[in-house]
Amino acid sequence: MIDMPTSQEVLVPLILTLKVAGWATVLATAAGITIAFAIARLRFPGREMVDAMMMLPMVMPPTVLGYYLLVLVGRRGIIGEWLYDKFGITLIFTWQGAVIAAAIVAFPLVYKGARAAFEGVERQYEQAARVLGNSEFEVFLRVTLPLAWRGILAGAMLAFARAMGEFGATLMVAGSLPGRTQTLSIAVYEAVQAGKDNIANFLVFVTSIVCISILLASGRLLRPHHAV
Repeated sequence: MIDMPTSQEVLVPLILTLKVAGWATVLATAAGITIAFAIARLRFPGREMVDAMMMLPMVMPPTVLGYYLLVLVGRRGIIGEWLYDKFGITLIFTWQGAVIAAAIVAFPLVYKGARAAFEGVERQYEQAARVLGNSEFEVFLRVTLPLAWRGILAGAMLAFARAMGEFGATLMVAGSLPGRTQTLSIAVYEAVQAGKDNIANFLVFVTSIVCISILLASGRLLRPHHAV
């Protein structure tokens, strides 16, 4: 008889994964919208280089990205040492560290979608809003953002799914502490390493159902109102 995995083995990593992916998506979306809007609207020397750097986490090996994060936010890292000395904050081997790793990996998906959406907004609508006396911030909130929301939402949905599946950078920064930093993808890896195929299969099934549900939901949200 095959032993079914316990709720502790499934629900704990699932809830942690959703929490990490949710916060990572919030961070990635906030940064992605800000930087994408600046790149889409401003013209300056080195603009294409900045754009390439924003996309770097998409093509960089996750372990290399994880190493860079350790250099930055580790206890002896440039940022990590300052955070620990000033505020007593340690990001390594915490779920917050997993959020940062997942957010950076997912960021290019939001950035790419948001930039394309902003560049697709007709500039005459923004100009008309300025003529009516709206400030630049009001133009962004009332005109640009509503016209670009579909592209931004598409990027955010993909970023959430990517953050859920993040493994390499998260493992290096947050480790694999059951109940604390062990997300679904890491739990699958640990189960396979331990020869617990039934647990691995069930976790893979749960992960697949959640990801498919996210993709279906994003498809419905992004479908034009007139589509059947």
